[in-house]
Amino acid sequence: MKKLFYQLINNEVILYLIAGVAATLVYMVTRMGLFLVIPSILLVTLLANAVAILFAFWTNDHFVFKQAREGWPQRLVKFVSARIATLVMDMALAYLLVQAYPQLIGQFVNHDLTLVNAIATLFSQVLVIVVNYFLSKLFIFKNTK
Repeated sequence: MKKLFYQLINNEVILYLIAGVAATLVYMVTRMGLFLVIPSILLVTLLANAVAILFAFWTNDHFVFKQAREGWPQRLVKFVSARIATLVMDMALAYLLVQAYPQLIGQFVNHDLTLVNAIATLFSQVLVIVVNYFLSKLFIFKNTK
């Protein structure tokens, strides 16, 4: 129990959460802004993910997992591959919750598609952060300084 408590308050976890929140904000601002000018929710989600993935790699590589400089291209490939998996999950949720079945959320927000998109975005990002941490910790960032 004591070991589990230590792992929960480990600085790496705190830094990851801070970086994750920052990446989520980058993603959300990008997605919300693009949604105002691009009518395709799937294209908007794809572009917002691309921006957030590059930002997240930089913060994770430099600040969270404090990786040595060598080996960063391989880490980037692994990171992008893992993020593609969560991108597919995010796009599936965007399609299901905003495009195919907007009434699932819409019934609670007077069927305002902008609010449906915002709520779907928040929901999917919570799942994305959790899955991304485990993928990063277990498969990507192993080369510490």
